[in-house]
Amino acid sequence: MTVEWWPIFAREMILFRRRLLRLGYLFSAMVSPIIYLIAFGLGLGDRVQIGGQDYLSFLLPGLVAMSSMNNSYTWVASNINLNRVYFKTFQVFVQSPIRPSSILIGEVLAGMVKGLFASVLIVAVGLLASPRFFLTPLFFVTLFLNCFLFACLGVITGMRAKSHEDTATYSNFFIMPMAFFSGTFFPLDRVPAALQWIIVLLPLTHANTAIRKEALDSQAAISLLLMAGYALAFALYGSSLIRKYNE
Repeated sequence: MTVEWWPIFAREMILFRRRLLRLGYLFSAMVSPIIYLIAFGLGLGDRVQIGGQDYLSFLLPGLVAMSSMNNSYTWVASNINLNRVYFKTFQVFVQSPIRPSSILIGEVLAGMVKGLFASVLIVAVGLLASPRFFLTPLFFVTLFLNCFLFACLGVITGMRAKSHEDTATYSNFFIMPMAFFSGTFFPLDRVPAALQWIIVLLPLTHANTAIRKEALDSQAAISLLLMAGYALAFALYGSSLIRKYNE
C-alpha cells in the first residue's frame, strides 16, 4: 500500500535530481556559506576567541544552521507558491484523495532533503577547514529538527503569499534578519539588551544554541523543546491552510 505522502515527495525528488545534474546548481548551493566562511571565518581565524574557542570553530555550526534554514525554507516556500499561483499544479494535489497533512509531509520532507544536502556540503568544508569542528548526536538532532521546522514555515509562506514576489518579501522580513541576528556570526551577549528578548523568540536562535553544544544540557534541552514547539505549531497551521485552500 502506497503511503499518501510518497507521490508528493517522489515528484519533488525527481525535480531535485534534475537540478543536481547541473554543475552550476551544486556551486550555487555552496557559494553563500563559502563566502561567509572565507570573509569571516578564515579572515578572523585565530585572531578572535569566543567562549574559549577560535572564531572559525564558533562560526561553522552557525553556518550549518543558517544554511539548513535557508534551503529548507526557500525550497518549500517557492515551490508551493509557484505551483499554486502560476503553474496551477498544486490544485491537483488538493483535489486528489490525499489528506492535507500528507501533502504537507511530502513537501516538508522534500524541503528537508534540500536543507540537509546544503548542510552536508558545509559540514564537509568545515571538517577540512577546522580540525576543531566536531559532530555530535545533538548536532544531527538539531539539524534535522531545524530543517523540519523551517520547511513547515515554508509551507505557510507558500500558501499565504499572493505572488512569487511576496515570498521574497517574507524572506527579507523574517529569514534574513534571523540569519544575521540569531547568534550565527556572534554571541547573543554582544547584542544590545533591548533587542535580546526579541532575538530569543526566534527559532534559529535556539538552533544555534543547541547545535554548538557538545552534549545535551539544560540549555540545549530547552532550546530543542522550543524548536519542537515551533515545528508543531507551524506544521498544524500549514496543514490547516492546505485543508482550507479553495482557489
